Order: sequence, then structure tokens, then C-alpha cells
Amino acid sequence: MRKSRITALAALGVAAVLTLAGCASDGAGGTLEMAGKAPSNSAGSGDKGSITIGFLPSWTDGLSTAYLLQDQLGKMGYDVKMQTLSDAGPLYAGLSQGDVDIFPSAWPEVTQKAYMDQYKGSIEDLGTYYGNARLTIAVPTYSDIDSIDQLKGSAGEFGGKIIGIEPGAGLTAQTQKMMPEYGLNGEYQLVTSSTAAMLTELKSATEKKQDIAVTLWRPFWANSAFPVKDLKDPKGAMGKPEGLHFLGAKGFAEKHPDVAEMIGKIKLDDAQYGSLEDMVVNRYGEGKEPQAIDEWIKEHGGDFDWVQK
Repeated sequence: MRKSRITALAALGVAAVLTLAGCASDGAGGTLEMAGKAPSNSAGSGDKGSITIGFLPSWTDGLSTAYLLQDQLGKMGYDVKMQTLSDAGPLYAGLSQGDVDIFPSAWPEVTQKAYMDQYKGSIEDLGTYYGNARLTIAVPTYSDIDSIDQLKGSAGEFGGKIIGIEPGAGLTAQTQKMMPEYGLNGEYQLVTSSTAAMLTELKSATEKKQDIAVTLWRPFWANSAFPVKDLKDPKGAMGKPEGLHFLGAKGFAEKHPDVAEMIGKIKLDDAQYGSLEDMVVNRYGEGKEPQAIDEWIKEHGGDFDWVQK
């Protein structure tokens, strides 16, 4: 199962520049850019018009909720276009310019706050579907340490490294802010490359029962796929928990009140979100997202009053 999960993420992660917690470090917006391919597909009768959902394929929260919305809006009579992008900056810019109608899983409170501050006058918040997203430093469950402050003096056990993700990710920037607060800069190097590479190293270390420290986040399927635990953060240096939001282009709710009402009702707890992401990313995988959503609705649709069956 772990191998299939790594393969699924690698297929997505290599194709895109940033990952789930990604914010471009320069905060630039830029123009709408594709992630190397045309819009993946569209769905729905189009009786009510067209809606474009913009998402980054390697951000598995946005990937899962994008296809959930594609299914639901198609059933409501909309022609849904799926626009894949390579970076958070162009996605926020595209949303603010009306090139994208919906951003299905934004982190605007902390991780992507710079983008939200830049474009808030031309973006609508359509609702928060998950309320406890957070950035973490994680180690294997068998590790002797339980708190970030215990990393100090333990560099030998972890090879003097914290294994990170993409250099431009918001998670990377937050980790760089955290390290001096705990006095880790002299002992540890933050190694950045890609989410897929980090997960490969995590897989290898945990299979060998070796110590490893990695940058992670919640919600994310890897927290249950691997034997890991979040380190306590007594200084709060990894940032406060935040909500995952649906964002819309300015005027979206007025133009599509039925969609805005439906989206505003979507609330997922840990178990519900976890089952959605696991179904899309792991149990079905790339290219079978619509089938994954069908199965998830079959299993969980009765729990929600907003689900269109």
C-alpha cells in the first residue's frame, strides 16, 4: 500500500512545481499558467453555463475537492472545466482576474496569507470546509523525542538534517523561520527538493526503523500511511492552525447563488476528509478521480445534506 501511495504522489508531484502547502517565496502573482497540459476535462450538461475550477494537481487536498466540486456542479447542470496550474501565485492571480472561478482548497489564513492580502479585493471567500489545517515537523513514532525543542542536541540521531519539500513552498518558509527560534540552525540543514523525494526518504527510513525528521502538514494522507507523529511545538513557531477555504472570483456568489449556497454547506471532519483524499489519491489514483468521487459519494453521501446524487 505504501508503494502505491508513493507512486501516486510522485506521478502528480513531479508534474507540478509546488505542493499542498505551497506559496511562492517571492509572493508574485503573475498570469495564469498551465502546469504543462491543457485543462484535464470538463463535465456537466452546461444548461446553467460554465464554471472553471483551478487547482494544483500535486496538492492532494485541492485535487480531491476539485473533483468533488466537478461532480457536484456537473449534477447541478453546469459545464465544469478543470484548469491545472503550476503555482499558488498564478492561481490566485487567475482567480482575481476571473480566469478561474473557484479555488477549491486555499490556505489563506496563514500559509497563503500574502496572496490573500494581495488579491482580497477581487476574491470572495465561499466558506471553510476544514478547520484544523496545520504545518508540522514529524518524526517516526518509534523516535525517542516528542517535541521540536528536543531536536536540539540530537542532530546525530537525525543525520543533522530535516528533510523538506519544495524550496518555494510555504511550509519551507515557515520551517526556515522555526529553526532559529529553537536554535537548530547550527546543528541541522533543511534539505529541500520535492514532496515526492521527501516521501521516498521517509518510506526508506521507516522501513529500516531509522530516525528521520521531515516537514509535513495536516490534513495529508501520509500521516496515516507512515508511522509518524507530529512533534509538539511549544513556541508555536510552525504557525497557528488554519482553515481550508473555497475561494471564488469576485461576484461569483451573486452570479451563481445556488453554487455558493451548496459550497457554503460543505464541512468535513478528519475522518470524512481523510476518506475522500484516500479514495482519490490512493484507492483509485491518477486518471480515475471521477470514479473515486462516485465511490466516496456512494459510501458517505448520506452524511451530508448538500450532496447531489
